[in-house]
Amino acid sequence: MESSIRDLYGRIADRFGDLIENCPPGKWDQPSPCPGWSARDVAAHVVSNHRRAVAGLDGSAYRAPGRDDDLLLAWRAASAAVRAGLRDRATAGVLLGEEFGGIPFAEFVKRMACADTLVHTWDLARATGQGEALDAEGVSVALAVLLPEDDDIRLPGAFGTKVPSATGADPQTRLLNFLGRRP
Repeated sequence: MESSIRDLYGRIADRFGDLIENCPPGKWDQPSPCPGWSARDVAAHVVSNHRRAVAGLDGSAYRAPGRDDDLLLAWRAASAAVRAGLRDRATAGVLLGEEFGGIPFAEFVKRMACADTLVHTWDLARATGQGEALDAEGVSVALAVLLPEDDDIRLPGAFGTKVPSATGADPQTRLLNFLGRRP
């Protein structure tokens, strides 16, 4: 049975928050699987995308976390704002602008959680030496969302060149390979 967007988002967001909270202090500047990005850069990117999604509801301004910002506090506030939007039916149904594909907030959050937060969960875990297992349903949703968009997501600064998956590779490995990562 498929989880609600709220439940799916909640699991993915909780896991990402756990990685931030439990990041060993000396690991924030470690390189991540995202070329040119440290663990801190990955976390700041995800926080920024959450802030951007919430700002898309009313066109308000948002900013990425600065180098000296407390990433855990920033994450908690950003994910709380997304959760609040998902809890309110009217807000969840708000159609976001063309920048977001003109889809309802809840649908955008589903895509963002699985195509961005989930994948960067693995990146952050890898960079900081924490557990790399991803939410299985999130992986399934990410594959369903991203596979049909293969050509569209191969932009500079987005997803990398695909890595061939071994025959019989598990879904998480297939997703990561599809996005240019080598687990």
